[in-house]
Amino acid sequence: MKFKKLLSLSTAFLVSASILTGCGSNKGTEKNDISVGIVLGAGSINDQSFNQSTWEGLQKAKADFGIEIKYLESKQESDYIQNIETLMDEDTDLIIGVGYQLKDSIEESAKNYPEQKFAILDETYDTIQENVIPVVFKEEESAYLVGVMAAKMSKTNKVGFIGGLPAPSVVRHQYGYKYGVTNTNKDTQILEQYVNSFTDQAKGKSIAKQMQSSNADIILAAAGDSGTGAIEAAKEANKYAIGVDRDQSDLAPENVLTSAVKKLNVASYDLVKDLVEGTFKGGAEKVYGLKEGGVGIVENTKNLIPQDVMDYVNKEANKVKNGEIKIPKTEEEYNQLIK
Repeated sequence: MKFKKLLSLSTAFLVSASILTGCGSNKGTEKNDISVGIVLGAGSINDQSFNQSTWEGLQKAKADFGIEIKYLESKQESDYIQNIETLMDEDTDLIIGVGYQLKDSIEESAKNYPEQKFAILDETYDTIQENVIPVVFKEEESAYLVGVMAAKMSKTNKVGFIGGLPAPSVVRHQYGYKYGVTNTNKDTQILEQYVNSFTDQAKGKSIAKQMQSSNADIILAAAGDSGTGAIEAAKEANKYAIGVDRDQSDLAPENVLTSAVKKLNVASYDLVKDLVEGTFKGGAEKVYGLKEGGVGIVENTKNLIPQDVMDYVNKEANKVKNGEIKIPKTEEEYNQLIK
């Protein structure tokens, strides 16, 4: 694989997967000339959550298809366009914006460079450019299931939700979770607070501790790297946390009850697969929900969940897949459903 010259950037850090140790081998797959790059919004590539899951999908694609992969971290909003243009200067075939923060920058770049292929994860547009694939997830569906589980398992009838920033995907987590709780046990109280950051582990931990001091014994944190602080608080207090985006049980095996998984790794892998196979077609959304296998929950790997609870959650999952349960995505929809 030909190494490309790295530009010197004061606000961004470019990494080519071909020079990373432990990023996977090609398993005998012939190398090809296709390159794929991702531009991150908030957080680092090793955030144990959203960004890392996306990168893991590209790592698998590198192993399976022999492509070149790379990423750029953004330190501030002004980096987004600069990072996209850096990847274009590197002749990157597909540029993926990771997170809603990249929405405007991807749209602007797609209009300016109609021959360049783009995708954006976790966002969409009213009018989709022909060279862009927006990828969206039904986070409310997996959040609903962990809300059901939290209501079933809480011993204090008090649970918590911690959000990073009120991005559409986080709001979908929030109200899907709340509906799962209230639809299962209307007497369960839900404490809610935003960190206003996806990177502040200390504040995430502090908020979780405050909720625990108010008797919340299970907390879902849809907060990126800030959520790892909430998991640390659960570990220290011997209470439960619910992971998000990827299986986060490795952070606290005895305290992460389950995770509301959003399979960004599947989405990023599928985008590359389409590119390699020549079927990449912009202009329309890709939507991943329970039915499509794009969201879900982590099974009871540590025997933390009683089997009767797991059975109940699985029945609810089937109802969601069959369209028997309508799950809110916003505060307005939630308020209408609980009247």
